[in-house]
Amino acid sequence: MTVWDDLVGQERVSEVLTAAARDADALVTAAAADRPLPETSKMTHAWLFTGPPGAGRNQTARAFAAALQCVSPDRALGGAPGCGFCDGCHTSMVGTHADVTTVAAVGAEILVKDMRDTVRKSYTSPANGRWQIILVEDAERLNEKSANAVLKAVEEPAPRTVWLLCAPSLEDVLPTIRSRCRHLNLRTPSVAAVADMLVRREGIAPEVAAAAARATQGHVDRARRLATDPAARERRAAVLKLPLRLDEVGACLKAAQELVDAAAEDAKQLAEEMDGKETEELKAALGAVQGGRMPRGTAGVMKDLEDMQKRRRTRTQRDSLDVALTDLTGFYRDVLALQLGSRTAIANADAEDTLERLARAGSPESTLRRIEAIAACREALDRNVAPLLAVEAMTMALRSG
Repeated sequence: MTVWDDLVGQERVSEVLTAAARDADALVTAAAADRPLPETSKMTHAWLFTGPPGAGRNQTARAFAAALQCVSPDRALGGAPGCGFCDGCHTSMVGTHADVTTVAAVGAEILVKDMRDTVRKSYTSPANGRWQIILVEDAERLNEKSANAVLKAVEEPAPRTVWLLCAPSLEDVLPTIRSRCRHLNLRTPSVAAVADMLVRREGIAPEVAAAAARATQGHVDRARRLATDPAARERRAAVLKLPLRLDEVGACLKAAQELVDAAAEDAKQLAEEMDGKETEELKAALGAVQGGRMPRGTAGVMKDLEDMQKRRRTRTQRDSLDVALTDLTGFYRDVLALQLGSRTAIANADAEDTLERLARAGSPESTLRRIEAIAACREALDRNVAPLLAVEAMTMALRSG
């Protein structure tokens, strides 16, 4: 199993990155042997991965990082970097490699204080003698100051440092940064490709895999979760019943509260899993005495951790809401397809009776207005509008059409 096996529907991108990893391997070998470096190389110091949600931007970047750190002896025999079994591949994929640093937005933005240490590390030599890799998972969330810090590091990189930036589109990244990166655009995998991956890699029954892939329209991570997590299927079923409940103002407000509460519960569950472990690990690292009393001068460090965890809970809640809004958008897209007599495959085939009922009761114009109301809610959440206010406005708009 190579590191590229989890990239669904990205054969072209895999070929490009495999060729770049081969050239990168040649660069390391030439430098170690003190030989002249090849003039024509497919490898470069900065890469920008873009593509729609679910296409696998972060997974692709991490697979490339693993291929760059691959230490398989098969490389000397002509094997492609990225074997998936060696220590370099394994630790890169699970996030424990000393020379692969991952930066992800904890809250709405990646702050400059979160980037300073990373930028400094990018100028150090790799511990294992291969590459120092900085993977920024949410490059679109860099604010002005943190983006400028990244720009300086990308403009004047260390000789063995590679930057891997991930964002939804080119327009989400500063022109000055993207002009210094090699751009690779990922496409949305086909429903058939996602279903095949779920069957092969997760052992999911073919009919369940096909339903999950169709419902998520090629979003790999959501399809995997929908196929393997009964609670995720229950939440989606509840969201798809929402349009039939919006018959009066009180019902709209109640539905909005339930959506927000469900997202908050998701955030709470994640916090319970992660916050306690992080807090105990930090206390141990700071030398907490028996009984939990912290040494003097460590209160500020603990406060920083609490602030980070609070920002993460807020983002998790909004990400969970966004999943529900995506499901609603797909639902009304199916309603619109039925109203227009389209032959496009219905994503929510398990709710076909409800779709046909709403299609008969409304018009294409009213369905389009409802889709626009959901998009407006997502934009409001991106602007940090209070979630309950944004969702209440949406449910009222869905009722009126």
